[in-house]
Amino acid sequence: MRDGRGFALVAVGCAVALAASACGSDGKGSKNDAKDKTYSRPGSAPTSGGVTRQGQGRQPITIAFGGDTHFEGALRGRLASPRTALGPIAATLRSADFTMLNLETAITTGGTPAPNKEYHFRSPPSAFAALRGAGVDVVSMANNHGMDYMESGLRDSLRAIRKSGFPVVGIGKDEDEAFRPRRFVVKGNRLAVVGATQVLDDHLMRAWTATPSKGGLASAKNVPRLVQAVKEAAKGSDYVIVHLHWGEEMRNCPLPRQQALAKTLIAAGADIVVGGHAHVPLGGGFMEGRYVHYGMGNFVFNGVAGKTDTTGQTKLSGVLQLRLDGGKVTKAAWKPARLSGGLPIPMKGAAGAAELKRWNGLRACTGLTAQP
Repeated sequence: MRDGRGFALVAVGCAVALAASACGSDGKGSKNDAKDKTYSRPGSAPTSGGVTRQGQGRQPITIAFGGDTHFEGALRGRLASPRTALGPIAATLRSADFTMLNLETAITTGGTPAPNKEYHFRSPPSAFAALRGAGVDVVSMANNHGMDYMESGLRDSLRAIRKSGFPVVGIGKDEDEAFRPRRFVVKGNRLAVVGATQVLDDHLMRAWTATPSKGGLASAKNVPRLVQAVKEAAKGSDYVIVHLHWGEEMRNCPLPRQQALAKTLIAAGADIVVGGHAHVPLGGGFMEGRYVHYGMGNFVFNGVAGKTDTTGQTKLSGVLQLRLDGGKVTKAAWKPARLSGGLPIPMKGAAGAAELKRWNGLRACTGLTAQP
């Protein structure tokens, strides 16, 4: 069934090859069910390349993005209560018609820690129930922690994705699956979401990168393959969203390679390019009428020991809200938050206004504009 939001997940582009029942509702009263989001069964015929990007009966929608999320340390215990696991920020996520985060963790309770790596993140499969409960509709696992527990952790992650039916991009049993877009229909708007990472440890790059014959992550270092994925996603879509893990930790201005990749993806057909990795917020704005955000910062994230942060910027967070109307991104808004106990707490009043002003100032080094 559909509610007034008219939200449906099109089976084409499941991040993992699912069994016939795997894309169905979990039947546990999750947020997705509460909004009557219908998960179509896999096996539907894919949208043909001849379909134009002209959705019928489209209504304006708001989509929301949050940053880096894991469930390490004290955050792990919050998974016992999926509806409240992400704290008060969930109300902001649920208020959007569509919400996406970066899930910066392997989904496993076992596995072998990646060698010569300082930090290893993993979460149990119940993380997906917590994300649903908080109003999240899709996540990317293409990041420098998505395979922290190597091949066995990858198998566990893919198994958890299959079992939960939760929409995930950027990871798969092979290259095609890792780059395959997830397709959604939201109030008549056809969305396609692709995920990839530009950040991979040199000594792990081969093991972690998905290939035609091996599972792993979608690598944004393979620019031609990513461009191909974006062009494929654009077929039959009204909006293409590309989620990237990119940038340099603790740097709040984009690197030249980020700016170059954003231009390439916009030219290939992306309407929205958004991502993170730096652990601090970066600026966002419009490029040639499309929207680019260079870094969302931490979201549901415990502080990482050893990271130098004399300014407290790793605790600054927020939700990016974009309004989509008539095939264009017409408006962008930043809802500032500050981490407390690893959870983003919305900032209000004078503090919120000051942080919004500071965030707007981050656009100065991006080459982006505040308006379309």
